[in-house]
Amino acid sequence: MAHKKGGGSSRNGRNTEGKRLGVKTYGGEVITAGSIIVRQRGTKVHPGLNVGKGSDDTLFARVSGQVKFAKSRGRSVAHVIAPDGVVPEGAPIGTTI
Repeated sequence: MAHKKGGGSSRNGRNTEGKRLGVKTYGGEVITAGSIIVRQRGTKVHPGLNVGKGSDDTLFARVSGQVKFAKSRGRSVAHVIAPDGVVPEGAPIGTTI
């Protein structure tokens, strides 16, 4: 019989790399269509005007313009304001920029 426990492998030693999440374009910055605004897990920041949401919850600009962050119903919302300042068709009634 063995008088010592078998030398099994350690259960320590895992450390995953950071996923580089967070805000990539801050409020007031001008960006081009398709640029990433926020990389996130879950919707900490919700998409607003002219902003799309990818399958991994990444927010991106649908049009070129200026990024604006706002609060709506207690949620953080990211908007992209086009240079002409026109609110797009299909925006909720009463939407102002």
